[in-house]
Amino acid sequence: MKDPLRSSLGAIAGPSVLLRLMPWGIAVLVLLLLPHVFVANSTITIMSQMAITIVFALSYNMLLGQAGMLSFGHAIYLGFGGFMCIHVMNHLQATGISVPLPFLPIFAGLFSMGMAMVIGSFSTRRSGVVFAMISLGMVELVASFSIIGYSFFRGGGVSGDRTLGVPFFGVEFLRQIEVYYLISFWLVVSVGLMYLFTLTPMGRMANAVRDNPERAEFLGYSARWVRFYSFCAAGFFAGVAGGLFAINYELATADNLTVQASGTILMIAFLGGIGIFFGPILGAVVFTLLQTVLSLHTDLWQLYVGVLFLATVMFFPTGLAGVLMLHVSVMRRQGAGRLAVPYLKTVAPALVGVMGAIALVELVFHSRHIARGGEEMTLFWITFHTSSPAPWMLAVVLALVGVWGAKRNAPALIHVWQTVEQKAVR
Repeated sequence: MKDPLRSSLGAIAGPSVLLRLMPWGIAVLVLLLLPHVFVANSTITIMSQMAITIVFALSYNMLLGQAGMLSFGHAIYLGFGGFMCIHVMNHLQATGISVPLPFLPIFAGLFSMGMAMVIGSFSTRRSGVVFAMISLGMVELVASFSIIGYSFFRGGGVSGDRTLGVPFFGVEFLRQIEVYYLISFWLVVSVGLMYLFTLTPMGRMANAVRDNPERAEFLGYSARWVRFYSFCAAGFFAGVAGGLFAINYELATADNLTVQASGTILMIAFLGGIGIFFGPILGAVVFTLLQTVLSLHTDLWQLYVGVLFLATVMFFPTGLAGVLMLHVSVMRRQGAGRLAVPYLKTVAPALVGVMGAIALVELVFHSRHIARGGEEMTLFWITFHTSSPAPWMLAVVLALVGVWGAKRNAPALIHVWQTVEQKAVR
């Protein structure tokens, strides 16, 4: 006879479970090795900001992607968490209470969850456009109150010093790499908990309320309470992200309470894809790289981010993650080989056209903002004079030829793609 306990343990440690845990193990390993590959403090700071943005984006996805609540004010919970974390940090240092720095995001998350309970008690009674307008009114209200409420917001900014706290196993968080590992720990914990939330009955019901709230009500579930619990959970993880922001920059600012911050996280979630769990992660990585790396090379980085966002919403509504998942399904159908040549014929001219359009935009911007005698410009690692007509003509030719070539070869790519899909259906 088989031992039930042994059978259960064998099922738990089965190959399917190991395959599910493998991506998490690889992610942890990558997080551990990244600071040893990119050793510069500036790069480590960028990676820390990327991790914070991932937590924040996934918390927003709990609202929009899972529960279908379009919020224009989710950033206020990031701001609440940051201010609470700084206040707790300063209070602990003033009173000498021995609470290590890695535990402070818990206080930030709980405070933001408390504020989410208060706001969600009336905002989650409605859904759709009404809920979105309530969230917009709340973010404006909180942003305005941050100027008035001096006792908590201190005029819109509070600073602290993380190195004055109690050492955590001898670590005083003096170096940026130590802060990075603290943020990475909370990143893994937060992402894991948010993923587990999607597997719970509450997470499944949030999807049901998003898709068909009337049917969920007919089955005996309260759509309002499902939205409320999802709202509070999202507020908690947004507060954790705010606490990590405060620890990383030793500052809490009212800039995290504005409509602009809420709009940015909305754009990040849509860019990565709200229908797939790892979509906001991909969006946070791409946006952080554009914000930090691309901004070092051009002042127009926001223009390019906006164009990328518009292109994603118009042509790829499932986001970058959705595009990747489409190609994964194609690879499973063994259609990648047939798509390689049509892709090359379409994407290569498209990239040429994009480069030409970027060169033309940069030339116009540089010519309108240069001082007298500053005609020299460096673009794509090539230095030239903007007063010469050659770079202007080359940019126009590249843009036109690239767009023409991509448009000419796109029908062949679509035909091959449809053929692969039809064979998969058969």
